[in-house]
This record gives sequence, structure tokens and C-alpha cells, in this order.
Amino acid sequence: MDGESLEQNAATAAEPAKKAKVSAPRGRKKKTAVSVPTGRIYVHASYNNTLVTITDQNGNVLGWSSAGVVGFKGPKKATPYAASVIVRDVLEKVKHAGLREAHVLVRGIGGGREAAVRAFNAGGINVLSIKDQTPIPHNGCRAPRPRRV
Repeated sequence: MDGESLEQNAATAAEPAKKAKVSAPRGRKKKTAVSVPTGRIYVHASYNNTLVTITDQNGNVLGWSSAGVVGFKGPKKATPYAASVIVRDVLEKVKHAGLREAHVLVRGIGGGREAAVRAFNAGGINVLSIKDQTPIPHNGCRAPRPRRV
């Protein structure tokens, strides 16, 4: 009888362990209904890529997108057309927030700079101001050697 009771105890002890491992499926957070009439748009336009982030006035991110997320690869990521597609994608992501006007902060010297700002105007966002935040070295690090092609 001791053997049978040990087997039963082992069987019942194993069942709760199996149940403990099962957890709720992991998914995306549910977006809460937030009304943000005014926000900030950060455009990072490098030689290789373009990234767009939309935040509220406090800096909390509402949505972001980049050329790679939209499906561009290689040198096409830094084109003005890719920037306009990125803007359409990020506006689709943040339409739940009700963004109507924004301050645009541009960083970098890539091809998608002006195209992104134009695409925001075309997408129905009233651009209040455009500020250039491109970092400029004041004789800091030594520049790399020139490329020889």
C-alpha cells in the first residue's frame, strides 16, 4: 500500500507543477484611449536610414517607424519616397491619439529630411515649427580618413 500511495502522491504533485507552468499568452499591450492634440515629431535622417518618432509634449512615445519596418532594404531606405511611406505608417499607428498639430525636430542630413516634413503636412498634421537638431562637432573627435574609391 505504501507503494500505491507514493505513486498517487507523485502523480498529484506533478499535476500542479504542470498547471503552474501554463501562463497567459503574451501579447501586445492594449492601447488606452488617449487624446493628444499637440505633440512632437522627431525625424532622424541619416545617410543609410530614416526614423520617425511621435511623442506627446512630455516625451512619451505614441508611435514610431523606420524604413526597415516598412519594408525597404539597402540604399532605398534613405530615399525621400521611403520617408513619405514611413510617415504614412506612423500616422496610421498614432491615429488613435487624435494628433492634430506638432512641433517637428529634425536630426541628420539624409535624403528623407524635407520629404518627411512634407508628408506630415499632406497627412493632415499641422506643423507648428521645424527645428534642426543636427549635431555639429566643435573640433571634437578626429574625422576619419577620406574614402579612396
